[in-house]
This record gives sequence, C-alpha cells and structure tokens, in this order.
Amino acid sequence: MRKNKKDKKQDINYLDLIPETNPSIRWHRDLKQRIILEIENKGMFNTIAQKVFGKPRFSKVHFDEMGTFIWPEIDGTKTVQDIALLVKEHFGDKAEPLYPRIVKYFQIMESYEFVHFINKKTDK
Repeated sequence: MRKNKKDKKQDINYLDLIPETNPSIRWHRDLKQRIILEIENKGMFNTIAQKVFGKPRFSKVHFDEMGTFIWPEIDGTKTVQDIALLVKEHFGDKAEPLYPRIVKYFQIMESYEFVHFINKKTDK
C-alpha cells in the first residue's frame, strides 16, 4: 500500500529538524526593527513582466513580531524545538498554541523556499 503526501508529512517530526535560511535571500530591518526579506523575481515570465509592465525585480516579505524574532535564530545549529523554547521564553503565553503554530510557520517557510532543513530525509 502506498502512502500519499499527507501521510508522509505526518511522519516528519518538525521539532527535531534543523532549519537553515536560504543563502540567496537578502534581508534587512525596517525602521521598526522588523525583518523584511527581499525575494528576487527570476524566470522568463518575471523578466517579461519587469520589462513590459514595470514589475519590481524584488518582492518584499514583511515579518510580524514573532517572525522577526525567529528569523535570526535560524542558524543551522538549533532545532525547531530549540527555537520554540526561545519563542516561549520571549513571548510567554502570547506564543500559544506554541508547537502547532511554530510547526506551521516552518512548513510555510519551507514551502516558499525561505528555509530548508539540513537533517530532513527526502524521497528522491
């Protein structure tokens, strides 16, 4: 019996994974010290849109308070659980429900290729 993709995701314990930021993503802080990622719009369609429609070369992703706290903690050595404990220590009850929230955060970050996990097994 084959497992579908949803079953495979449930087999992964995100708390044990070690995230690492995508080195090709530039980032900086705004005046409120919130982190902004600068994502380059690559590819043929984006090049045409930039030349014909004046679309920007870089898209900006603005993080909220919690995302701004988490991003610098992603250093390729801490696990998701280590980062979750730091979030709990810094934000207290404001971070609850902590584990489902932080796992979803990292799933989204991985889906947009902002981070990858250095100890995640892939089926290729």
